Amino acid sequence: MAVLEIHTAGDPVLKTVCAPVARVDKKIKRTLKDMADTLYASHNGIGLAAPQVGILKRLIVIDLQDGTGLRELVNPVITNKEGSQIFTEGCLSVPNFEGDVERAEYVEVEYTDGRGQRQFLKADGLLAVCLQHEMDHLDGILFTDKAVTIMPKAPED
Repeated sequence: MAVLEIHTAGDPVLKTVCAPVARVDKKIKRTLKDMADTLYASHNGIGLAAPQVGILKRLIVIDLQDGTGLRELVNPVITNKEGSQIFTEGCLSVPNFEGDVERAEYVEVEYTDGRGQRQFLKADGLLAVCLQHEMDHLDGILFTDKAVTIMPKAPED
């Protein structure tokens, strides 16, 4: 198990556009596993993008903790989006703050999975928000760049 350091706001790596992954090889599979280990070790995250751990590749891991399991997305692209919703978001790279962000209510995403297979995903609700949030990281965008409000996070019990 490799838990990587999560970079926080102010680190220039979080404002850098990530490069596409040429192919899913052993190194990419290891990176995805390390990202998943890091996500689970955070205890309160549901998604993690590679730049958050200092890796400038188009990689995302998501686990909503709803029984659907871990999703590994390589080179994800939104191919369709519809509607609008405002969601209160937090971020492992912006600890202690949350904000209301307007995002599409429904998205369709094309990506390569951790086995190198092309996949298509239709998502709404929390998954749609998480996908858009993590994909923004790949383009150097933090939720605070889009938030209509930002506030301190309430302390957890």
